[in-house]
Amino acid sequence: MFDGLPRPALLLPLLAALGLTEAIMLRRRGLGWDWRDAACSLAIAAGQPVSRMLGAAVWGWLFVLAWQWRLWTVPLGTAWGLGLLFLGEELCYYGYHRASHRVRWFWATHAVHHSPERLTFAGAYRLGWTGGLTGTGFFFLPLVLLGFAPAAVFGMLGLNLLYQFWLHTELVPRLGWLEGIVNTPSAHRVHHARNGPYLDRNFGGVLMLWDRLFGSYTPERADLRCDFGLLPPLRSRNPLRVALHEWIALGRDLRRAAGWRTRINLLRQPPGELP
Repeated sequence: MFDGLPRPALLLPLLAALGLTEAIMLRRRGLGWDWRDAACSLAIAAGQPVSRMLGAAVWGWLFVLAWQWRLWTVPLGTAWGLGLLFLGEELCYYGYHRASHRVRWFWATHAVHHSPERLTFAGAYRLGWTGGLTGTGFFFLPLVLLGFAPAAVFGMLGLNLLYQFWLHTELVPRLGWLEGIVNTPSAHRVHHARNGPYLDRNFGGVLMLWDRLFGSYTPERADLRCDFGLLPPLRSRNPLRVALHEWIALGRDLRRAAGWRTRINLLRQPPGELP
């Protein structure tokens, strides 16, 4: 059922055109455009196919096994089946995304995406290289066990991530009644902010439903501008450093830790906390 989805090779020209349009608009408004930072994002994106292949090798067999042991088979040719898949995918993505901020083991990959200090379309495809190797597949495995075909799960996740591309911009204002219902550029600016009440909020992919239910939704305020980037700031445009800096820091802290209990706490605690 997902065979009709556009292939990445067909989407890249469109995404590149959107990025170029945004750059022109920012420069015309006197807001500037950091080409070196955009080039860093592009270089990191170029390394992702290798990461995805490694992740598929690690997780592919486990998803096939889960499909063989599924509890039911959900008919995806029905509106209710697709609706359940969409809501289930949103919940699993919410869990994955929240854990990526609150568990340092997962944050070591996700920190790459939050490293830009400007929110632009170029940063949308700055994604870590190690997600397929760190266990993020576990968050979506329950959907297969419940009866959703692996291809459908990955297809819906792809649509979820594609939707989020347009959220990475400062050019789109608040969207009125849509705020708090679906994910918008305003809501996602809050998610990428590192200041005060904005930190670690708005984890949803397409919807704000689960953020509302679990108390993690925060709207953008007119009196508090979003400050983007990491804490502490990462002053680098070297793709290798940006992609691996948090793993290097985690390895250093693990090496200095006293005892295995302390090391386990380092892995499971939020970034910035020491056991």
